[in-house]
Amino acid sequence: MSDKVTLEFLKGHLWKSADILRGSLDPSDYRQPVMALLFLKRLNDRFEEIVEELISKGKSKKEAQKEFNHDFFIPDDAKWENLSGVRSKVGEAIDKICKLIEEKNPKLEGVLTNTKFSDPKKYPDNELADLINHFNSPRLRNSDLEKEDIFGDAYEYLLEQFADETKKKGGEFFTPREVVELLVNLIHPKEGMKISDPTCGSGGMLIVSRKYVQKHKGNPRDLVLDGQESNYGNLAMCKMNMVLHGIVDFNITYGDTLANPQQVEGGKLKTYDRVLANFPFSMNWDNKGAEKDPFNRYEFGVPPAKDKADFAFIQHMYAQLNDKGQAAIVCSQGVLFRGSVEQKIREGLIAQDAIEAIIAIPSKLFFGTGIPACVMILNKNKPKARKDKIIFIYGAKDYKTGKNRNTLRDEDITKMVKAYDDFKDIDKYCHVADSAELKENEYNLNVPRYVDISEPEEEIDIQKVINELKDLDKERNELESKVNTDLKELGFKI
Repeated sequence: MSDKVTLEFLKGHLWKSADILRGSLDPSDYRQPVMALLFLKRLNDRFEEIVEELISKGKSKKEAQKEFNHDFFIPDDAKWENLSGVRSKVGEAIDKICKLIEEKNPKLEGVLTNTKFSDPKKYPDNELADLINHFNSPRLRNSDLEKEDIFGDAYEYLLEQFADETKKKGGEFFTPREVVELLVNLIHPKEGMKISDPTCGSGGMLIVSRKYVQKHKGNPRDLVLDGQESNYGNLAMCKMNMVLHGIVDFNITYGDTLANPQQVEGGKLKTYDRVLANFPFSMNWDNKGAEKDPFNRYEFGVPPAKDKADFAFIQHMYAQLNDKGQAAIVCSQGVLFRGSVEQKIREGLIAQDAIEAIIAIPSKLFFGTGIPACVMILNKNKPKARKDKIIFIYGAKDYKTGKNRNTLRDEDITKMVKAYDDFKDIDKYCHVADSAELKENEYNLNVPRYVDISEPEEEIDIQKVINELKDLDKERNELESKVNTDLKELGFKI
């Protein structure tokens, strides 16, 4: 029997760690320390493993520990062992180690120090000491794991559990894996591509894109993976998630994508081959000065400020595409049909031939919201056969019902992707509309306008109904005759 750490064991072990802090804290408060300590333990164990591997190849211990031998360097004063047995001022000890690691690893800036462990009201010594003791075992080296890649999957499981607990807040940082799989499979990223997620949350879009390239025999290291996130806690989780999935080549930046885009080069927006995003639906934003946006992102119109940032994000992502770029974006269905300025923006995007597909997806897929959503695919390099056309796909009926939320099955994803790839009509599922039909519908892009989703009416067999009525009439007459006979026998005059 193998003594390797399995994915199922790791999931259970990690989730139990939350129990130590769960009683006294809100999920959004205990999520961060659990994640940070787990990350710290994994970095330490992996660092020690690499040191031992280098020693076995003939390097001295001193040589093996040198910074240039490691993606992430752990100084002696920041070793996990320095925390074992600490029972007082535990938070201060953790903060010190976190600071040392970030100083030696600039790419991890803000990842560990984002959590202030030295707040005794939030994180009492005894609970932090128990949490450290919980993570003392098992050892988390690659050689200890059943498969090297299970740690990233276990971490993502933990993110999903926290997202489920935090409900509405969960949607801010975690897009369900199957939704991410759908977006990535729709736009087929390839090695050598530059990929962006300007509202990256916990980084799922970038991670799955990399896995897709690897699965299709491409070089996963030959990718540019850029992200931006406006919530610092989410930014920390994203960087952790990337590292724990074995990704060290990434550029994740902090800031408001609309107000202060960071994916910039030479005073202009950086452009990408692929953009994927699940931005916050119907968010308030400050549109003052947008008409004079230095990055010329709003060429089709400036969206209204109140609850209507959707087309600001969509136009930002369109501006991020290079001349061969594609974007897959999760949107609320409201962007498909709302009027006024938003209608003018849709008209502009359609006139530019920017939109390639609209896919209605099931409701209740996301944590904390039941708002009906869709996927919009933008393409700056449509094939000739797709010019001035949009395919509408009704994937909203295909899903697995769950207690708290619905999920997409593999077959549901495959069905939508195939329909998009084939780009042809399928009765009651998808329809390719040309520019004339779009104009006829006044640029309303609501999928049921183009795909007949009504249930077929049951055919009525008229002759069968007549025969049934005759039989009923005969039965009624027989019953009436029997009743009359019974009444006569009882002495009643009929």
